[in-house]
Amino acid sequence: MSSSPEQSPVPNRERRQRVQAAETGMAVLKGLAHLGGRSSLTALSAHVGESPAKVHRYLASLMEEGLVLQDAASQHYYLGTEAIQIGLAAMRQADPIRAAEPCLIRLRESLEVTCFVAVMGNKGPTIVRFEEPGLPVTVNVRVGSVMSMLWSATGRAFLGLLDESRVLALAEQELGDATPDMRAQLDAADPIGELRRAVREAGCASVKDTYLRGISAVAAPVYDYAGRVSAVITALGATGGFDPAVDGPIAVAVRQEARAASALLGASA
Repeated sequence: MSSSPEQSPVPNRERRQRVQAAETGMAVLKGLAHLGGRSSLTALSAHVGESPAKVHRYLASLMEEGLVLQDAASQHYYLGTEAIQIGLAAMRQADPIRAAEPCLIRLRESLEVTCFVAVMGNKGPTIVRFEEPGLPVTVNVRVGSVMSMLWSATGRAFLGLLDESRVLALAEQELGDATPDMRAQLDAADPIGELRRAVREAGCASVKDTYLRGISAVAAPVYDYAGRVSAVITALGATGGFDPAVDGPIAVAVRQEARAASALLGASA
């Protein structure tokens, strides 16, 4: 019985080489993006860890596809029209709610806390996705609930990190309608300004028994590709078993998940 000829390893080797070439090309393109979308050959080569000659070859191929262009005066390379179109298509699909969903699930499962994501609506921070652990905490907020700007962690996160006139207007309206006991929870000299400074310093907002008696919460912002707050992720629980400290494990986890969601929206570190 005659044996079949052995298969040549050449096709597999060529396939691996093509894959490696594609990976290097993508590394060069991503490196250019990480450097702000514009760079010299020397800086880009150093960034991706390849020789200038090798990077130049890949840049030539990327230029042929319209993904990269070169400035004739400075000789710097920058992202081309095709790269812009890819970015625009990705931005159109960027959804903070979808980006935050896996983050909520991880928080719920790892910390066993109630958590939700809220966006800024016409009437204030509005819950759009809600996750509860196996033993949920009884709270009267659900999907569609509008949170306080001044007394909820969610509202304070928006207030501190979203620079919009309507946000400040809602906070000032709440302050004007607040009872003396509620106002006593805030800084007497500059109630709104002090809240904003505290949130910006910590990178998150926390409350203890301010919005709902017996409930504490921590909230952190989700940023979009332009660096704008597009949503807020909040974790809450019964005050007795929930640590709202801005440097505590819950706040650390909430900020980490908010950064993960921001990365999915194209936010830079």
